Amino acid sequence: MWTLKATISYFISVINFFIIARALFSWFSHDYSNPIYNFLYQITEPILSPFRLLQEKIGIRGMIDFSPILAIVSLDILANIILRLL
Repeated sequence: MWTLKATISYFISVINFFIIARALFSWFSHDYSNPIYNFLYQITEPILSPFRLLQEKIGIRGMIDFSPILAIVSLDILANIILRLL
């Protein structure tokens, strides 16, 4: 059981790291031919796009994209719920 909890925790940490790395990359140039940026985009876009849509439905628009923050907080809450149930 400990191994499963550690694996889930590690997986969520890695996904959070990818989201943060993508947010940092967005501050610089958007070079879509860069394989690192492509990898980060492909990994994080399925996670971030629902939060971006939610952000638009709520009416939060502007220069700042809050979807990485919402995704990280939601993933941490989800991981805590799953780890407590195990």
